[in-house]
Amino acid sequence: MRLSRSLSISSLSGLPLWEEESLPVQDLLLFEVSWEVTNKVGGIYTVIQTKAKITVDEWGENYIMMGPYYEHNFKTQVEKCEPPNQAIKAAMDSLINNGSQVHFGRWLIEGSPYVILFDIGAAAWNLDRWKGDLWNECSIGLPYHDREANDSLIFGSLVAWFFKELTDQLQDKPNVIAHFHEWQAGTGLLLSRSRKIPLATIFTTHATLLGRYLCAGNADFYNNLDKFNIDQEAGERQIYHRYCLERAAVHCAHVFTTVSQITAVEANHMLHRQADVVTPNGLNVRKFSAMHEFQNLHSMNKAKIQEFVRGHFYGHLDFNLEKTLFFFIAGRYEFSNKGADLFLESLSRLNYLLRVHKSDVTVVVFFIMPAKTNNFNVESLKGQAVRKQLWDTTQFVKEKFGKRLYESLLRGEIPDMSKILDRDDFTIMKRAIYATQRHSLPPVTTHNMLDDSTDPILSNIRRIGLFNGRNDRVKIVFHPEFLSSTSPLLPMDYEEFVRGCHLGVFPSYYEPWGYTPGECTVMGIPSVTTNLSGFGCFMEEHVSDPSEYGIYIVDRRFRSADESCNQLTQFMFSFCQQSRRQRIIQRNRTERLSDLLDWRYLGRFYMYARHLALSRSFPSKFKMDHLNIAPTQGFRYPRPSSVPPSPSASLHSTPHHSDEEDDDTYDEEEEAERDRQNIKAPFTLGADPEDDSCFC
Repeated sequence: MRLSRSLSISSLSGLPLWEEESLPVQDLLLFEVSWEVTNKVGGIYTVIQTKAKITVDEWGENYIMMGPYYEHNFKTQVEKCEPPNQAIKAAMDSLINNGSQVHFGRWLIEGSPYVILFDIGAAAWNLDRWKGDLWNECSIGLPYHDREANDSLIFGSLVAWFFKELTDQLQDKPNVIAHFHEWQAGTGLLLSRSRKIPLATIFTTHATLLGRYLCAGNADFYNNLDKFNIDQEAGERQIYHRYCLERAAVHCAHVFTTVSQITAVEANHMLHRQADVVTPNGLNVRKFSAMHEFQNLHSMNKAKIQEFVRGHFYGHLDFNLEKTLFFFIAGRYEFSNKGADLFLESLSRLNYLLRVHKSDVTVVVFFIMPAKTNNFNVESLKGQAVRKQLWDTTQFVKEKFGKRLYESLLRGEIPDMSKILDRDDFTIMKRAIYATQRHSLPPVTTHNMLDDSTDPILSNIRRIGLFNGRNDRVKIVFHPEFLSSTSPLLPMDYEEFVRGCHLGVFPSYYEPWGYTPGECTVMGIPSVTTNLSGFGCFMEEHVSDPSEYGIYIVDRRFRSADESCNQLTQFMFSFCQQSRRQRIIQRNRTERLSDLLDWRYLGRFYMYARHLALSRSFPSKFKMDHLNIAPTQGFRYPRPSSVPPSPSASLHSTPHHSDEEDDDTYDEEEEAERDRQNIKAPFTLGADPEDDSCFC
């Protein structure tokens, strides 16, 4: 299947005209509407939270976010204040005077954007009437038992009501742009357009509803995009009404955007509209003043993970922690969509390869995926307690030893080692050693699972037989809870944990963008992704040899599942064969790719979408002529200059090579400077929408 390019997808060239021509933000109001404003339930939260700063920098007080009101979130994340714009205050007062509750404040994140939050529960008494309005205006009915759809209707009705009051107050000056994210917010767009409220509207889908459901059902999704009976599939999954809301919002928007080219293709088949603009997801990238600082952070946080491993594997710690690599997968617990099934099978094969090659490398793999539990299991807690007790014993003996050694040296005597440690000291140490003995294998999960017998990860661990045995070179730790610095087991935040790992593995089958490998890249941690994720396609398009920059892309589209599994296994096995110096060099290269993911660059796609929406909704006031930039062949990151031209030249003569074997031609400063030149002016908008390109 071939892809038609959307207007935004082109290359890594500059935008000289863009910086000269900007929107008159003082004569506009920009609203961004999402279910996840101050409400962390998924990846869209990361998008809008991280993008807030560059948007506030551009729009100032004329940028306002809108979302649902939750009391706890409001009290802990929002500073209540009065609206600076009188028209906004009047529109809010109108809703409040008619029995609704609306809250205004500053969201306490970077950029401190204004937020308007609508209380859904307080307006639920209007639900039946609004259902009737939705049916009369759009011919879409909602079942009474679907609470999420009903809540989205209440939220959308309040948003549309607010925009009606606001535009009546403003009288076309300033004009209003409303950007809606996903189907939960799309109801507000649908109602606003059906009531002819004068707005420039943008709708972004981060993943189609039906696409997520079909992939979760193990359908061969991407090879059958044009064969699905969409209405039938939605009806069989009892989401037809949600699908109707999503599709109607897509077709009502002045501008339709998706977060990746692969999602644009999916939306074209599932929702029957070609994306006008692709808006890749970015992050706020903070560069360290010293290049080695992020390497120091890796070392510090790796030490914290090693402490956890010492406790978790006590009694079976017969592997060298200095030659132990930490791999991880994290995200929503979607077993197939996130590629956990492929990952587990690959780990079984990796374990076999490491044993056959008699490798001295051990791989500890963390699964950070929240699932239903009833608390930490006793064995995991005991392991950390034993580790701490052993540490305390060591400190006690060390203190006594140091004091006696000091006194002996003061007397001018070489200490008699048999007298420095007495019988009691040896007894204490022997008791500590006996305390580390265990008769069971280290647990593969840190919590008591509620559905232990049917849990997909645990069931597959039983199938492949990776139970953390002494002979296994691959050890597994399933942590079915998000990480927290207050945890008694693994007291680390997610960012600290990622920085301490060596490789993130995300072999997703359905991943419209993929923030987890993006976050790894920004932190300088190599990662595995696939050509079915937006992130993987983005990197394939803009980096000529992603694997040399620590981005390993598994082919899950044009290969069988077994071939993809073998490819992933080979990626991980090759990574295990790298020397410490090679891993440091690769982390440096990975971190330099973070410029590609910076909102300072990727935010330009959102700017373009707003220009386009204004030109379509208010054509007499806003023109697009100045944005007709000729498409150019963009720059792609070349292979790093220190990498040999032939892949065979980079292979080592033996599997047990040393750091000294590495190529001495590597110059970090010189290579970094070349990459900085390559990224200086990265993006261009306005590629030919008729241009066809092969599926990335």
